[in-house]
Amino acid sequence: MFRASKVNRRPDRLSTYFLSNSAVLAGIALSGILYNVGLTAGPFFEGQLAQCLIAVMAKEKTVGDMVNLAGLYLAVILLVQASRCLKRFWVRRLANNTARSMRRVLYRNLVYQNPAVLGLDEAGSLMTKAIGDVDACAEGIRKFTTEIFDTGVVMIAYLGMLWYYDARLTLLACLFTPLAYLLAQRLKRPITRSSAAYKNSVSRLNGMALDRVTNALTYRVFGCEAQRDEAYTSQLAQVEKNAVVSSAWENAMQPLYNVIAMTGVLFVLIRGAQNVLGQGWAVWDIAAFTTYLACFSRLALKSSHAAKLFNAVQKARVSWQRIQPQLQPVSVPEAQLDTFTAPASLSVEKLSFAYPHQPPLFSNVSFRAQAGEIIGITGPLACGKSTFGRLFLGEQDYTGRIFINGLDLAEQNNAQLSQLVAYAGHDPQLLSDTIAENITLGEAFDCQPWLTAVALSEEVNALPRGIQTFIGAQGSRLSGGQQARLALARTLARSRPLIILDDPFSAVDPATEAEILQQLRMLAQERIVFLISHRLTHFPDFDQILWLSQEKVQVSSHEMMLKTNSAYAQLFEKQQRKEVKNDESH
Repeated sequence: MFRASKVNRRPDRLSTYFLSNSAVLAGIALSGILYNVGLTAGPFFEGQLAQCLIAVMAKEKTVGDMVNLAGLYLAVILLVQASRCLKRFWVRRLANNTARSMRRVLYRNLVYQNPAVLGLDEAGSLMTKAIGDVDACAEGIRKFTTEIFDTGVVMIAYLGMLWYYDARLTLLACLFTPLAYLLAQRLKRPITRSSAAYKNSVSRLNGMALDRVTNALTYRVFGCEAQRDEAYTSQLAQVEKNAVVSSAWENAMQPLYNVIAMTGVLFVLIRGAQNVLGQGWAVWDIAAFTTYLACFSRLALKSSHAAKLFNAVQKARVSWQRIQPQLQPVSVPEAQLDTFTAPASLSVEKLSFAYPHQPPLFSNVSFRAQAGEIIGITGPLACGKSTFGRLFLGEQDYTGRIFINGLDLAEQNNAQLSQLVAYAGHDPQLLSDTIAENITLGEAFDCQPWLTAVALSEEVNALPRGIQTFIGAQGSRLSGGQQARLALARTLARSRPLIILDDPFSAVDPATEAEILQQLRMLAQERIVFLISHRLTHFPDFDQILWLSQEKVQVSSHEMMLKTNSAYAQLFEKQQRKEVKNDESH
């Protein structure tokens, strides 16, 4: 939607959404001007009809003259209303285009955003931003664009007509109109505050709803449904309270705006009557008086609507401020997104990491790897194995340097990193879609080789719909082992220099694990594979072993590890004895 060549069109600027819909805005402008200028025909014809009726009663005109005038009035009104329909169509199209563009940019940016930064927002807040705040912004743009014409243009037209009939009376009667605007301006702060409180309470409610879905089993097992129900009900009541307060500040003041703006009608009635009697600042007939009174009444009503518009725009501003940071433009240089083809190389130099205000998880990790190597990564519990793997995804800041194919990872953005590193975590993240879509992610290629590589082909082919089988939310229709292997198939299908597999076989039986590793060895001839695991069964077959701990970080072969690292040797021998016992028991 927003091309890189148009550097001035940034999705975090409101002007972008107007500039991107210039043709729609032209339609709005043309139809809006026709409609709102045409509205002045109403008061004019009403005055002419009143004057014609008096002339008919005085037998100065005939009923036919009255019918002809009414017919002309009807034709003009039909033309004006047709322009109104066109204006509404174009305005709604502007709002829809804006909402669609914002959602597209927001969704795309959420995909490329650093998960560590993204995690600062609760899921409920992100849902509110993606749905509620985008809709509120689009609605604010719709109202603003509508009122520019339905209030701004028509007020100018009405003022022009009033000025034509009696300039001094117009100045006197319109003195009260600015008071409504001043009051709306003074209410900006409480409206902003109440709207923000409502949005934040909705975010918390959405977060609680997601929590209930995600942790329903935990609540049921530990018998805490009642407490969670009470907390949810309390938050729902808070949302309702904040909604009432926010709505009151926005809507309850409308009658007061109307009263203030209509106060000037007293001068219109007094001075207008004097004009009709020939004792005022102008000489009027009944038609002029009726037209002026109708014009002023409609002008006052539009003035109060303009004051309400300030409140509506202020409310939309709150939503815009919430989502604007998520709409920051993301740079995705296409020249560096080519599929990896050359043999992989990896260099890690003095890599260290520590969480804030905590001792280092590991320090000064250095090693090199070439294409075709599988590196096993292990260590004691909570030693930072998974954290080490995720550092290559750019999620955390680290000290030291990492080079993949000569590229420094610290200098790559998220899009570029995605072309260098493929990752499968121990918690499979699956789409609520088909098996095929979970592997291809919208690309066009054959899934079967990758299903075969993870020993899942026969099981998938046995399903009634094969690879077109829907797997449910987060793969709920698959077993844990099938979920893990499907996520692994998706990872292997991406040709990246470095493949990181974080405990991919925790839900897989040993025979299947051995089969997958055999396939992995063949697939990784041009790549480097990290296999993070606490199960060391196949570590003797790996090219290098990385042992992580605060006390000792070591990179070596399996044989050398057994000789020089007592902790690794004890862990490996303990698992070997356990496997022997399991084999004997079977």
